[in-house]
Amino acid sequence: MIYKVFYQENMHEVPVRENTKSMYVEAENERQVRASVKERGYNIEYIQLLEGGHLEYEMKSENFHVEQV
Repeated sequence: MIYKVFYQENMHEVPVRENTKSMYVEAENERQVRASVKERGYNIEYIQLLEGGHLEYEMKSENFHVEQV
């Protein structure tokens, strides 16, 4: 499954919407995604499962690069 992770790079700063970044991660479940992102020290805002039409739409983006867990 492919998840879209919204995060802030610095866990010790107050989250600001304009600084939110996203990445795509392929994993079996949300727990694996959280574990892999936790090692990087990111402040996770939201993890969204992508499937169906939403996944197809995201795949058309030039920024779509999936990381494997």
